[in-house]
Amino acid sequence: MWYKKSIAKLVAEAEQSGAGTLKRTLSSTGLIALGIGAIIGAGLFSLTGIAAAENAGPAVMLSFIIAAVGCAFAGLCYAEFASMIPVAGSAYTYSYATMGEFMAWIIGWDLVLEYALAAATVGASWSQYFNELLKIFGTSLPNELLYSPWVEHHLSDGTTFSGGIVNLPAIVIVCLLSLLLIRGTQESSFVNNILVIMKIFVVLLFIALGWQFINPANHTPFIPVNEGEALLKEGKIGFFDFFKDGYFGHFGISGVLRAAGVLFFAFVGFDAVSTAAQEAKNPKKGMPIGIIGSLIICTILYVLFSYVMTGLANYTEFKGDAKPVATAFERTGYHFLNTAMIVTIIAGYTSVILVMLLGQSRVFYSMSKDGLLPKVFSELGKNQTPWKTNVIFMVFVSIFAGFVPVAELGHMVSIGTLFAFTLVCIGIMVLRKRDPHAERPFKTPFVPLIPILGIIVCVLMMASLPLESWERLGIWMLIGVVVYFVYGKKNSKLRKEHENLNQ
Repeated sequence: MWYKKSIAKLVAEAEQSGAGTLKRTLSSTGLIALGIGAIIGAGLFSLTGIAAAENAGPAVMLSFIIAAVGCAFAGLCYAEFASMIPVAGSAYTYSYATMGEFMAWIIGWDLVLEYALAAATVGASWSQYFNELLKIFGTSLPNELLYSPWVEHHLSDGTTFSGGIVNLPAIVIVCLLSLLLIRGTQESSFVNNILVIMKIFVVLLFIALGWQFINPANHTPFIPVNEGEALLKEGKIGFFDFFKDGYFGHFGISGVLRAAGVLFFAFVGFDAVSTAAQEAKNPKKGMPIGIIGSLIICTILYVLFSYVMTGLANYTEFKGDAKPVATAFERTGYHFLNTAMIVTIIAGYTSVILVMLLGQSRVFYSMSKDGLLPKVFSELGKNQTPWKTNVIFMVFVSIFAGFVPVAELGHMVSIGTLFAFTLVCIGIMVLRKRDPHAERPFKTPFVPLIPILGIIVCVLMMASLPLESWERLGIWMLIGVVVYFVYGKKNSKLRKEHENLNQ
């Protein structure tokens, strides 16, 4: 269970070329675009409104900053690993080199919660904006084909709808993008670059046009009052009552923290860059640039965007609103730009789904190459892509996108991502102690301070998430442990190598 892969072996595998290996086509600019493509999406265009309405109010911009700080600590650790070990697989591969096979399996299994469910979450939100676009052209889909069947939805006319059958557009977009990934990484990157340019344009347009219509009254109170925090301070309720009675996370300082935990989902893209390390032209230089560069650009845009959004409309108006950006932008009077805004938001969502599906397939590709998953996940087609993995996750992700509520998916993605980030931060400290003289093209500064701060921030945000998220994480991890002992441990290539050497 604790066998580790040597860095030299990982690098040697990454440097192989030809049939049966991934093709190196991504430049540093392409990697930054890949990161931005994954980062700016549902977290900004949908979850900002949810977090403001239910948790932080106008202080949601502080939540973005807290989440970004936690990401920065983890991002610096990712950048060191990605420059040292330019192999597909991201945190899974890094854990294999530092903490052994079992922990690598745990984190690889956990990454399904990050990449696959993130794609499903964004797909579920994508359909709402797609339907808004159809309305502009005088048509629309029935509500039964836009919503999952297990939740009530608040419609724009103030009524609620609970008769959903399936989120059909979400299923369609996941299938189409999976087919594009099968076509090839270079083609997928080209489409992603176009989508990234479009959505950066619309974010900047929203900020520039919306700024002059900000109503300062909408930013007051900046941090809405949490009644439980006041009662706790006065000694009228106990510390555990504060959590038990549901006060935690509903505005006040605790609401800002919970919103940070939820909005952490909005930053998951930067580590998706590391999954494509084996397809980068110059990974030792390009990976740190792609990870840190995309994170910095997106954080600045997030803070400005959330400030304008909560200034245009009162945060209470976003409750139950699946398209809060459109709701806020209506206050500007630039109605003629609504169509362009919606088209670009759809493009932004599309690029997120694309990158998340790519990241997930590359993680399972690496796990399969190591023998921990069946060969089907690492078989490459004529375009040197793991097409069978893409097909399998096309089915898996589309089912979740079509039938599971967005909020539930978002919490699952956040806790899975935070868990992965925590293990990467631990891995940097382990590797610095175990192999201090290894070549590090990029070095995380102030080790062990930065990794420790990353762990603290990630754990605090995990603690702020609902109990149900922890229960689901536990169940998913338990399933993963069973799969490992039933299949992975027995078929591990590294284990077989060690057993042959010992005979």
